[in-house]
Amino acid sequence: MLNNIIRYFLENKLVTALLLLGLIAWGIVTAPFGWKLGNLPSDPVPVDAIPDIGENQQIVFTAWAGRSPQDIEDQITYPLMTNLLGIPGVKSVRSSSIFGFSSIYIIFSEDVEFYWSRSRILEKLNALPSGLLPDGVQPQLGPDATALGQVYWYTLEGLDKDGNPTGGWDLHEIRSVQDFYVKYGLNATEGVSEVASIGGFVQQYQVDVNPDALKAYNIPLNKVVDAVRKSNRDVGAKTVEINQAEYLIRGLGYIQKISDIEQAVVGVENNVPIRIKDVAHVSLGPDNRRGILDKDGAEVVGGVVVACALHHCGGACNTRLLTAREPDKHHPKQAKPRGSMDLLLPAPCLTH
Repeated sequence: MLNNIIRYFLENKLVTALLLLGLIAWGIVTAPFGWKLGNLPSDPVPVDAIPDIGENQQIVFTAWAGRSPQDIEDQITYPLMTNLLGIPGVKSVRSSSIFGFSSIYIIFSEDVEFYWSRSRILEKLNALPSGLLPDGVQPQLGPDATALGQVYWYTLEGLDKDGNPTGGWDLHEIRSVQDFYVKYGLNATEGVSEVASIGGFVQQYQVDVNPDALKAYNIPLNKVVDAVRKSNRDVGAKTVEINQAEYLIRGLGYIQKISDIEQAVVGVENNVPIRIKDVAHVSLGPDNRRGILDKDGAEVVGGVVVACALHHCGGACNTRLLTAREPDKHHPKQAKPRGSMDLLLPAPCLTH
């Protein structure tokens, strides 16, 4: 039979040539390289450089700032683990208690559907008994990604009007651009589970309390905290009719500058208001950090794009995800806080 097939193709060269051209065209259409084929259809085969060999796991993350690993283990990790053990399909539960937060790794059997396991965990977390965890502590389910989901690392670099790299931006300014422009633009890409920011300084309002002033005015520290918290809110009211037109009444109280915090009233003494500026110094400063991002010996700001669990996202692959990311990375080019830069763009560090 094989000899007959070979003889047929040798004797019918036109059929052989047409079949060969069809196979070549099919290979070009399905090639996983993102080729621009003009009017030809494009249906690339999903191919990943690194196969997903990770376990079928979900992560429950719980933050409790300033607490020791022993407190985290006793008051968060152990109570949560005992309540998560009864989930159907769970193979094992592992945990890690570190300074300030707890991570619980729930390993499911391979035949358990990925998003079904996430829904079961959310049901358990919503049904936790009251008083099981300390006040203000809220466990969170990790992103729907695997251990090999980090598909794209990038740093933010400034360019002048000619497209050449330039400086002129502080690390806290670049981090603000990353958190409020680039991150949201990349998060909008289909198949992205999370965009994590790395490096730089997270800018925040800092209130440095003067203990001598608190003692002189007889004001406890919790009053200062309440005054700062209550000073950052809008208040809604009813409407008022003027000339047969209704006007909405609301109080604008969101903090926009340092003086807004300084003018917040902490207490009253002899009908004289005591303000935040009388007992504390308010300034803009960086949040505490425990690491940096380095590139070529210089400190930079960047991020990590984490793809969702690939075999549960409709066949999407890293190649398609990175191709879809290209137009979105130019969104922050109109963000110009200050300096001589004309635009700020992500520069790739590592992809796979």
